[in-house]
Amino acid sequence: MIARFLPHPLLTLLLVAVWQMLVNYVSLGTIVFGLILGIVIPLITAPYWPDRPRLKNPMMIIEFILVVLWDIVVANVVVAKTILFTSNTNMRPTWVTIPLDLHSPEAITVLAGTITMTPGTVSSDIAADGRSLLVHCLNAADPDAVRDEIKQRYERRLKEIFE
Repeated sequence: MIARFLPHPLLTLLLVAVWQMLVNYVSLGTIVFGLILGIVIPLITAPYWPDRPRLKNPMMIIEFILVVLWDIVVANVVVAKTILFTSNTNMRPTWVTIPLDLHSPEAITVLAGTITMTPGTVSSDIAADGRSLLVHCLNAADPDAVRDEIKQRYERRLKEIFE
């Protein structure tokens, strides 16, 4: 019964939170309007999500977000240091192919987005068969270490969340 009125409960909560942040003012009216948006939008869009992903371990999302936020902060410092103190002759930009153990398109999309959000790396392409991701690194002395770090820090956690 509740699934009929809340087809995407997490999306409902996210929409209410985003609405509150956009309004930047908490009152009964903004909360009620946020709830209306949070209920109506998922109801209207539910037919377009017939095969929506099921999260196997939703609590792991918190850990994943914290790891990504930490990595973004650290990568900002590393990239700033690289740009300021490394000469062009000592830079080692490279392409790294990341073989994927993920099968869910949503998980692969989150992985590619996470890599792109982390300064110094950009997801550039996915193989036609969806089995590998091409990543450009600003400065990577050891491409194998970059590949292993991405697989360990991000892909492993996403596999626990989605698969």
